[in-house]
Amino acid sequence: MHELTREQARRIAVRAQLLAEPRPTDVLEVVEHLTLLQLDPTKVVVPSAHLVLWSRIGTTYDRCDLDDALTSGRLLEIGGMATPLSQVPLHRAAMAGWPGAGDRPWHDDVAGWVEDNDACRREVLERLRQEGPLAAPDLPDAIVRPWRSSGWTNDKSLLKLLDLLAARGEVVVVGREGQHRLWDLAERVFPDDPVPPLEEATHELRRLRLRSLGIDRGKQVADVGEPARIEGVRGTWLDLELLLLPGVRQ
Repeated sequence: MHELTREQARRIAVRAQLLAEPRPTDVLEVVEHLTLLQLDPTKVVVPSAHLVLWSRIGTTYDRCDLDDALTSGRLLEIGGMATPLSQVPLHRAAMAGWPGAGDRPWHDDVAGWVEDNDACRREVLERLRQEGPLAAPDLPDAIVRPWRSSGWTNDKSLLKLLDLLAARGEVVVVGREGQHRLWDLAERVFPDDPVPPLEEATHELRRLRLRSLGIDRGKQVADVGEPARIEGVRGTWLDLELLLLPGVRQ
């Protein structure tokens, strides 16, 4: 069990989040380390993705840099997050096992909903094959069983279907046209790198995630981190590599 003061724990977290010197120099370096970057169009000043990148890179960051990385395919949008191309195979392992392992009732419900709308699914995939990339308004909406929720996604059945097809690795967002996402077949976009077994991919994603956080209280990282006792905090896990960095033990 490692013993850390709060100050040492803060140093680990700040370094892990790339908020200390030396600064990263480009968008790809930041996202590869953080593992993901939320692409939320909501803004008070600017969308949060730009604030995250500016706070890491500094004044040399240009908002066009993120757009260029997404347009060039160096970053892909998966689940509303910018993801580095090098980590896509790890996410594809989960896609291959969609909707997920276990006995959660919603798995069967979601899979059944997609199956009920399979004709629409096939029409969407064929249109993308012939004419993609396309935005949702340009895709056939042959939904026969509308999606029902608490209200957030009511009357948005086609968009929900597209999100689920993305979750199972059939389509992917390749850009934006105004407020609309542009969709294409994932087979045209995803790298041909081998997809690891799900257990191996999950372990590696957890390791990368903990590396980006430095310290974390989540039980999911227990198998990839070193247990530590931090002054005033219980049940925290940390990345041993960061613990050993010069200056952390000061």
